[in-house]
Amino acid sequence: MSNKKMAAVSAILSLGLLLGGCGEKAAPAGGSKAAVTQSNHKEHGTAGAENYFAVITDDMGREVRLTKKPERIVVTSASFLEPLHAVGGDVVGRPDSRTNMPDFAKDKTSIGRVYNIDVEKLISCSPDLVIINKGMNEKLLTTLDMNKIPAVVLDMKNYDSVKREIGVFAQITGNKETGEKYIKTLDEKIEKIIAGVPQDNKRVAILHSTGQGLSVQLDTSIAGSVAKRLGFVNVAQGMNAIEGNPDAAPYSIETLVEQNPEIIFVTSMGKIEDIKRSMEKTIADSPAWQTIPAVKNGKLYYLSQNYFLLSPGVHFPEAFEEMAKLIYPEAVK
Repeated sequence: MSNKKMAAVSAILSLGLLLGGCGEKAAPAGGSKAAVTQSNHKEHGTAGAENYFAVITDDMGREVRLTKKPERIVVTSASFLEPLHAVGGDVVGRPDSRTNMPDFAKDKTSIGRVYNIDVEKLISCSPDLVIINKGMNEKLLTTLDMNKIPAVVLDMKNYDSVKREIGVFAQITGNKETGEKYIKTLDEKIEKIIAGVPQDNKRVAILHSTGQGLSVQLDTSIAGSVAKRLGFVNVAQGMNAIEGNPDAAPYSIETLVEQNPEIIFVTSMGKIEDIKRSMEKTIADSPAWQTIPAVKNGKLYYLSQNYFLLSPGVHFPEAFEEMAKLIYPEAVK
């Protein structure tokens, strides 16, 4: 955004007017913005937490203090939509998504792709809180701070982090009890699936396939965390992560053959038909691939992008069920 545009946006926000795009009128100046204190440490001499609507420590360690319930929320990840909605929250802006968009958010203003957020569209929504996807959109913080727009940075990836973020969303909406009940319901669904799966320590490899090639998924990845909870043993345990991607390790057919997995799960980004075609050609052209037990016994499975490309959020029970049913169809009902 140019300096001239930034100045114009700031001026308009300070007057409390809404730029075109979000379909709702902004409240008068001083009315809709949730006053906030944001810091990287606890400040001395400030009022206690009881004087705020919510005091949130986000996943960057920033303390965000809201004096009132946010009324105009924008999220930069579609994964935040359903958990927020489950505890009574709504949004005025959201990113586009390749996965299913919940019905309540389909008509909300698009702020672009999660990888390429349109800052001008975001600010045109006149938000009083922006929920930012950690690892993807932190660069927006500088612009939001310049425009005095509070932001919370969250990392919703594995199931434990989803439960934590539901708790944060419940703080934002003021529905703590609803959040606790919702988390309990998710826990019960997942524990029921785990209880039906034999704990026989099957050795699995989890590969991630894109147009650029293959990588190996570690236990901290979405699929890796689900497999671990189901009792599978990830053969990639102990491998060094790729720089800049703590959830993945480099792929090597020699290493994969040595690890000798009984089962291979494939997560993917891109058209699944192209991914399957590429994998089938790789296997057919490689005698080494054909020595792996998972391949010899037809135990190579493709996991759905809806649950395993981005965080499935409140659909983690479905992710557990999908993976479990591929191996133990009779045990999951």
